[in-house]
Amino acid sequence: MQVSVAYTEPAQQIWLSLDIPESSTVLQAIERSGILARCPALDLKKNKVGIFGKITKLTAPLADGDRVEIYRPITVDPKTVPQRKIALLDEDEDDD
Repeated sequence: MQVSVAYTEPAQQIWLSLDIPESSTVLQAIERSGILARCPALDLKKNKVGIFGKITKLTAPLADGDRVEIYRPITVDPKTVPQRKIALLDEDEDDD
């Protein structure tokens, strides 16, 4: 069956399509993709994984057409993003 594995870092985006045997798991697809060799800092014990944006376990079975996603840890609190935008806008107004 056909699936894809996606992972992004600030410097690169990886989206690989691959054929895997029926009844393969998320972990098996990630290992088969070769993404762990391309991104040696990637740690599946720390990074969450998902299928089409829904977090799942490494042992979850895959279906034909699934997109496996490997997520990076959040580095910015989403609640502070609007506050940062407002602060930047205020700084721009002060420059005028």
